[in-house]
Amino acid sequence: MSSTTQSTTRVTLPAGPVRAPEDDMPAVKNPWLVVMVREIMVKLTDRNFLLSTGLTLVLIIGGVAVSGFLGSRTSDYTVAVSSGEARELVAGGAVTIEADDSGDTLTAEDVSDEVAARQAVRDGDVDAALVAGTDGWVVVGLDEVDGTLSSALAQSVSTSVLSANAQAAGTTVEALTAGSEVTTELLESSEQNEAIKSAVGFVFAFLFYMAAIIFGMAIANSVLEEKQNRVVEILATAIPIRQLLYGKVIGNSILAFAQIAVFAVVALVAVNVTGVASDLGWLLGASGWFIAFFVVGFTALAAVWAVLGSLASRSEDLQSNTGPITTVIMVALFVGLFADGVWLTVASYVPVISSIAMPIRMLDGDVPLWEPLIALGLSMLAAYALLRLGERVYQRAVMQGGTALKWRQALKVEI
Repeated sequence: MSSTTQSTTRVTLPAGPVRAPEDDMPAVKNPWLVVMVREIMVKLTDRNFLLSTGLTLVLIIGGVAVSGFLGSRTSDYTVAVSSGEARELVAGGAVTIEADDSGDTLTAEDVSDEVAARQAVRDGDVDAALVAGTDGWVVVGLDEVDGTLSSALAQSVSTSVLSANAQAAGTTVEALTAGSEVTTELLESSEQNEAIKSAVGFVFAFLFYMAAIIFGMAIANSVLEEKQNRVVEILATAIPIRQLLYGKVIGNSILAFAQIAVFAVVALVAVNVTGVASDLGWLLGASGWFIAFFVVGFTALAAVWAVLGSLASRSEDLQSNTGPITTVIMVALFVGLFADGVWLTVASYVPVISSIAMPIRMLDGDVPLWEPLIALGLSMLAAYALLRLGERVYQRAVMQGGTALKWRQALKVEI
């Protein structure tokens, strides 16, 4: 009787997911670009994203349309005068206004003297007052003087004075135009401009807040979903893990920037169609800085959102570990809405928060150029540091399943 001896060789597999070394991976040209395109296409086919974008555009167009309608209403101007000469000048301005066929009217209201004329302006009884100055005539307003009214009075004064000087046989242009200058004096700062600044500041804060929350959560959920479904393990065999992070951050950042750009283009077209663009030219500088700060600030947040998704193992984990970044975004929102004075100045140098604070400061137009440049530089340094730190954490955490990790725990994982 013969016996056969069989030998068995036992192979022990590694406990974690199997990954090929990055040097042995198949050559994929620009792997981050592949991931970026995928992120963009997924978002563009998301019904909720498209609906929210469309609704926001409707609100923008509606808001500008309402402003244009209110600005197109006819006006009945009243100007206080304390002399017969001033009354004649107002009458000349009335002819100019009524010639435009806009339906606007201009009437003069007699008062006893210049002091009474200024008091009538303060009391709101008249829209403006026309008083004699040392070098011509002065249009006195409370917090602003309507452009149509100011232009009509200026033209009337110019025509009247030139005619009088010509009759006095002036021989030079200087003699003919002497005394025809019209200056504007405001007794208080413009409440309308302050209201516009507040509204624009709210828009800056709201847009940054919504983009940071909506696109940030999208990045985190995308990372978590791929981790739960173990899709990331398949992708990791063909694409370096850090390229996954770059692709997600860049893709969602481009989507956020494109959305803001669409909002801006639609708003600019709307204000030009409604004819209110000429009143908002002073906002363009601050708006340009907002875009620059938005790009840098959102990129920094996008890297953090991706890391938070990689640290979680369940949706519940993601809800709990997003508290700190949500707090930062909320602080930026409240700074944009309520901060003023020294607090707003300090906040304008804090990375991420400066994305809202500095553009709002620049609405006043008295911020030196070096201040936004320094603040933007600090934000860029912070964005770079967060992206590099996020890369280290993401590479270690995204392949670890079963339990949620903290930042320190993830950094200790060997790869």
